Amino acid sequence: MKITLIGSHAYRNKMSDYKKRLESEGHEVKIPAFDTHPEFNEMQILEYNLNIIVWAERVDIFWDQRSFGTVFDFGMTFALGKPIRVVYMESKTIKNAMKQYEEMHEEVADRRHLGELYRES
Repeated sequence: MKITLIGSHAYRNKMSDYKKRLESEGHEVKIPAFDTHPEFNEMQILEYNLNIIVWAERVDIFWDQRSFGTVFDFGMTFALGKPIRVVYMESKTIKNAMKQYEEMHEEVADRRHLGELYRES
């Protein structure tokens, strides 16, 4: 199967290990984020990624829940009707921090008042 991996550069090692595993199973794998094309402008990068997504029979995703590039590539994948596999999604996000703070703001506020979170200079 031809598989394109999309995701954040932060997951380079995870994605490289996953690519090796897929290749050992007989798959052909491309990771456009790791290809270096300094001569490309932003539009050319989008077109390059689109061509690799078109080439793929499936797109596998590693997302840090911040990367706009990964979201954009997912949108192209969705528009093309390609199947996806979410391989890794970062669970620690600012969204979760906001929800956690909402639930425990009084405890955090008490610690802040007592100077346990930071010291005033």
